[in-house]
Order: sequence, then C-alpha cells, then structure tokens
Amino acid sequence: MNSRKSGRRQFLKNSAALAGLAAGAIVPAGATPPAPETVEQLHAYGERSPFENWTRKGKHLWPPEGASGSRDYGFRNPIQHQLSMITPAPLHFTISHGHEPRNIDPAQHRLLIHGLVDRPLIFTLDELKRLPSVSRFHFVECNANSGPTGPAGAARRAPTATAQDTHGLTSCSLWTGVPLSLLLQQAGVQKGATWMIAEGADPPKHLKSIPIEKAMDDCLVAYGQNGETVRPEQGYPLRMIVAGWEGINNVKWLRRIKLVDQPYMDMRESTKYPSLRLDGNARWFQFELGPKSVITRPSGGQQLAGPGFYEISGLAWSGGGAIRRVEISTDGGKTWSDAQLQDPVARKAHTRFVFPWEWNGEEVVLQSRSTDERNEVQPTRDEISKIWKIDNDYYTTSTNLIGHFNAIQPWKINRDGSVLNALFL
Repeated sequence: MNSRKSGRRQFLKNSAALAGLAAGAIVPAGATPPAPETVEQLHAYGERSPFENWTRKGKHLWPPEGASGSRDYGFRNPIQHQLSMITPAPLHFTISHGHEPRNIDPAQHRLLIHGLVDRPLIFTLDELKRLPSVSRFHFVECNANSGPTGPAGAARRAPTATAQDTHGLTSCSLWTGVPLSLLLQQAGVQKGATWMIAEGADPPKHLKSIPIEKAMDDCLVAYGQNGETVRPEQGYPLRMIVAGWEGINNVKWLRRIKLVDQPYMDMRESTKYPSLRLDGNARWFQFELGPKSVITRPSGGQQLAGPGFYEISGLAWSGGGAIRRVEISTDGGKTWSDAQLQDPVARKAHTRFVFPWEWNGEEVVLQSRSTDERNEVQPTRDEISKIWKIDNDYYTTSTNLIGHFNAIQPWKINRDGSVLNALFL
C-alpha cells in the first residue's frame, strides 16, 4: 500500500475523531465499541476499556458560531480523572489558533537554526535523534487556564463547573528530545543575540520571541511524549518545550529558530497576550507561570456517597521550579494542614498530593494551596484582586482576559454529598 495514501487516510480518521469530540460525542458507559476487522488490529495499538469513557471537552472559543474567519477551539484535559502526575497523551489539552494539526512527513521535515549565529544549521529528524537526548517531566499550561474572565469565563465561574472546566487547560508529559542549548552551541551564538524567534510549520506560521537566557537554560526540542512520538496535535514531529512558561511559548511543528537582537513583537505578542490594566496600559511578555494547585477529588460535579473516609487528592505545579509544599483546608481556609506529596516531584511539572479526610456529613469548603522551591505561595482570589486593583464586579462584567490567574480553588460539599465550584459562591 502506498504509505503516503495510508498516512493521509489515518490523518482523515483522526480529524473525524476530533470533530466528533467537538460535537460532544461521548461513548456511553457500557457501550460496545466497533469491533476491529482482525485480531491483529485489536492488539496492534492498545485501547482502553470501553467502560473508561471520559474524554477531553472541546469548545470553540472565538469567533462565535456563524462569524467569518478561522475559529479557535480548546480541548480541556479531564484533569479530575487523572490518576498520577502524568497526563495520557490522548487527553493532553490542546489549543488551536484557527488551524487543524498538520500532517507532516517526518522524513521531509527540517529544523533551521540561523540569524546571529556563526554557523547556520539545518537538521533532519534523524540527525536530531543521533544527538544526546534527555527526558524530563514538564507541564504545559495555557495562560487562560482557571481564569474567570474572557470568552470562557462564565463557564469557569459557574457553580456547576468541574475541574475540567476550571483547570483543564494544563497537562503534564514526559518529554524527550535534545536540549536547545546543545543545538545553539553547535551553531555558535553571537554576542549580539539577545532573543530567539521560534517558528512553527502551521499555516499561520506561529512564532514566539523568547529571551536567549531561557533558550540556553532548560528549553527542549522535543520529538517524544510519554514514551512515543509527539502527537500531531501536540506538534509532531518536533515541538519546543519552554519549561514553566505560558503555553503560547511552546511552539508546535517547530521548523525554524532565528537568533536576533530584539523581540519580533508578533501579532499575538503585541495584541493577543498582553494583559490590559485598568489604567489603559498593558503587561507584555508575561512568561513564568506562578504556583497553582487544584483538588481533583472531590471536585466540582462529583458526588460523595455519604459520610466517612475519603482521600483528598489533586495536582500542584509552578513555573518557578519544584513544588515543596501543599496545604489542605477543610474549613474554608480557617486552618491548614500539610498534604503528602507523591513521587516523582519534578521541577516545573505536575506534582500529585493526597490528604486523608473523614467527612462528617456537614457542609464544608475544601481548598488547597501550593508553595514552590522559591517559597512563592499560591494566592487567594482577594489577593489577586488587590494586585490587579479590581473588585468582584470586574470578574462578571469584563470581557478582558486575566491571564496567569492562579487563585486558590474552593470546592463546596453540600450535605447531600454534591460538590460545587465555590470560587464565586
């Protein structure tokens, strides 16, 4: 069979599956999946049990239905079902800025490094795989994750919101690839190079300006994700991983790196991702994501069976390094107790925490707060409001996105065992 036709057919199948998710297609519990044609097909690539039917939640973000132009969409990770610090690759969140995943032949793909370098270089994928590699756990997070304003703010503020609704735009994988510093050393960084421009092979040619200090620190040119190749929607065959920085920096379908002496001020850098302040000015180039945590069980939309023992569990992460402490409150923030951090605890990665708890059947509010290795502590919503000089009305009336919103997330448990999002109750 012609391999190009076969690859195209598989790509169309994947696109059809993606469209099904966008329309809200979910396999009902107990449903029987379509039977494979042969036993070999059944075992060629493993499938999960049909009883495990939770999926990403997809939603078009902008522009509204019927409007002209490309439509952005986001698929949120069902974070409340994640059993460890690793997100399965098929459930890793994804954001599309108006385009579908590319169907790139890895044999034809090239990575160009040029600009203010001594030796411009072009790498094939095979050449990159010959170089010394590393594997590191890192989270990727959209700067809008958990934010209560912007196009999807109402859904995140709603009492019925789940952890997937509020915190589903983050995921954590084991990324494998070549340290970017190694590639830049081979190219020879010139003295005047203070920024790098990373560009993808997607149709809009998304690019991002990144300071050279970060490029030489812990950036990774990744071709592997959780033990297999990077998924097409995650940037196959190459993706930039910019550890701990907002997701837009992690350029997918990476094809070009140019060293320059100033940022490019691309459209998204200059108009989409600055945070507008109330005085009319804006904060540009907000890179590092602050400490954050969320209790995933019990969390919004879940139901407790009745009084008794429950293990509270969740995830914590920080762009500033490793999580060193997570505290749990079962009385709405009046008192706090330390949770247990489960191994592995990696820098700039999700960390799973657990806490034993006996519920007496009364109404309670559960919260978690994280502290990272630099002793930065996750703030409350009121503390963030003071920093931004905004009041509660702003959260419900403003269409401006508050990026990097890392406030403590409260969940209210009613006497009947139902769990509600209590951020604005």
